Amino acid sequence: MSGVQWRLILSGPADGPTNMAVDEALLGSCGGGQSPPTLRFYTWSPATASVGRFQDLQEEVDLEACRAMGIGWVRRPTGGRMVLHDRELTYSLAAPRALFPAGVVDSYLAISRGLVEGLRLLGVDARAASPPQGRASLAGACFDTPSWYEVTVGQRKVVGSAQVRSGGGLLQHGSVLLEFDASRLVRVLAPGRRGPDPEALAEFLGRRATGLWQAAGRRLSPSEVAQALAEGFARALGVRLVEGGLSPAEAERAERLKRQKYLSPEWNLRPAPRPARGEG
Repeated sequence: MSGVQWRLILSGPADGPTNMAVDEALLGSCGGGQSPPTLRFYTWSPATASVGRFQDLQEEVDLEACRAMGIGWVRRPTGGRMVLHDRELTYSLAAPRALFPAGVVDSYLAISRGLVEGLRLLGVDARAASPPQGRASLAGACFDTPSWYEVTVGQRKVVGSAQVRSGGGLLQHGSVLLEFDASRLVRVLAPGRRGPDPEALAEFLGRRATGLWQAAGRRLSPSEVAQALAEGFARALGVRLVEGGLSPAEAERAERLKRQKYLSPEWNLRPAPRPARGEG
């Protein structure tokens, strides 16, 4: 990929349905060759609980608590577990799947190298996690334990990612924590996921995840983190990033996906389907 030009999109804050619709639109256009491979950064307003496409949202998220706290919810097009998108920056990468290794784990590793390189530019000693197989998960939240080749600082997770492959395209997006509030996350979990001792669960999660503000010892703005991560991806993937925006066709498709899919109860509240091979 050395010297290849990619598009960089620096989006402003948006709600969950908008963010997921844009990511899916990019998966189609970039994966199909209508647009160049694209790296996008964005934030969420309001804060939003997202679940993986193979989860049942009502089994994972306390919708009444979300309403009371002003938190939205959405089902992602990717797999993975529940994430509370709050004080964070999200990255998404959409490209032809042929640009990355065929194996899911190997493609995660290739993308993680860009994240690690970018965080190190911020003075954060980040690493790609390789936990032992069979490690148990104690909660339904993404930041419970690191998965293969997700990004940690001092063995505490700081970036959680999820991926989907569709046709010839690959989409991976992930939550880059600025500040991690375990108690707020636990309040959003459905009662069955929260367990009998929410305070103990919050303490457990707080030992397993951290935010960049704590890791760097200073408050980093989303734009500062985005610029560093963009440089990290450019170096790790050997590409040149040129800032741009959505094409008219992408914007139109994203708006249609938002209305017809990501705002609909049929998508967000449907029973979870079984994952297809290679999706996660």
